Amino acid sequence: MTATVFLIQTVFGFYILAVMLRFLLQCVRADFYNPLVQFLVRITNPPLLPLRRIIPGYRGLDLASVVLAFALQLVEVLLIALLFDRALGVGGLLLLTVMELLKLLINIYLWGVIIQAVLSWINPDPYHPAARVLAQLTAPLLRPARRLLPPISGVDLSPMLVVVALIFVSLLLQDFLGLLTGLR
Repeated sequence: MTATVFLIQTVFGFYILAVMLRFLLQCVRADFYNPLVQFLVRITNPPLLPLRRIIPGYRGLDLASVVLAFALQLVEVLLIALLFDRALGVGGLLLLTVMELLKLLINIYLWGVIIQAVLSWINPDPYHPAARVLAQLTAPLLRPARRLLPPISGVDLSPMLVVVALIFVSLLLQDFLGLLTGLR
């Protein structure tokens, strides 16, 4: 049973991650011609193109990506619940789906900021496709943190501030979910 859960979480997880990254990179207006962005576009286009005919975008946001990520996460949660023979109400199922997507969003940014901080120590080629996408993805979080905590003696501590804030939000979500599940 554990192997089946691992397989379900891996297959769904990677594709949900790809859809979420595509949405986030569209939000930050990442370079569409970047090879990594092109990869995400190619692997997510098959379900998204027909879905876009039904679900239009809103103010530059690709709502079809959000709906697809939500639907895939819902199916994953439902499959795992069925596998363990757990009955979840509609509200519980939807809440767990939203919480899983929020955890993924936090993890994307958490690891993005950590990887970017480590890369800054080894000073990679700033024009490398991965470095550029990472910088574009994390800029909305790092920019305000840099204003709040400017570099001290040339050392940028803003990634640490962002990591602490993301972990704090993640713990708040866990506490909230624990509170809701403890009420039953």
